[in-house]
Amino acid sequence: MPIEIPTDLTPELVPLSWLIGEWEGRGRLGSGDEDSEHFVQHVSFTHNGLPYLQYRAETWLSDDDGAKLRPLTVETGFWALERKLQEGDGGPGLIPADIVPVLKTADDVEERRNKDGGFDISVSIAHPGGITELYYGQIKGPQIQLSTDMVMRGSHSKEYTAATRIFGLVDGNLLWRWDVAASGKALEAHASAFLHKVS
Repeated sequence: MPIEIPTDLTPELVPLSWLIGEWEGRGRLGSGDEDSEHFVQHVSFTHNGLPYLQYRAETWLSDDDGAKLRPLTVETGFWALERKLQEGDGGPGLIPADIVPVLKTADDVEERRNKDGGFDISVSIAHPGGITELYYGQIKGPQIQLSTDMVMRGSHSKEYTAATRIFGLVDGNLLWRWDVAASGKALEAHASAFLHKVS
């Protein structure tokens, strides 16, 4: 399945471009054992001309056949190449960025390749219940590996200390796995899914 790169995409999002679009599919909670609960999920990655992807994942518990039973959660966030921000970048707050992107060409982006041949990325994801994760990791072709650098919790949030996520593009489908350390337990399988592109 060919990957189409939008013509209005800022150059530094090209390594992440295979994520852009709407994805739907099914998954299992926990390690995916026979008695693990099922869920269905809709994920979107969009861009608006700035140097990050906007991410949203909405998930519902489902029966074995994929019929939605009830809402499970929603998470939202931002995905970007990890680099030092410069004067031409926007923020903080509403301070506008320069009209011309900081990384203007494919060569500018290539200079950001790490020693493993991939690109360092950062991802922030917010959840209901006062929890926000900050991940650092790598994208190398159609594979992503992320580990939390920080989990921020509100004063009444449930205990949650760390996570890892992996994503991969396999035969045009998005596969992911999420491991979590929570409730006093070490990192363990939390969920995984197989999503197909719908637009």
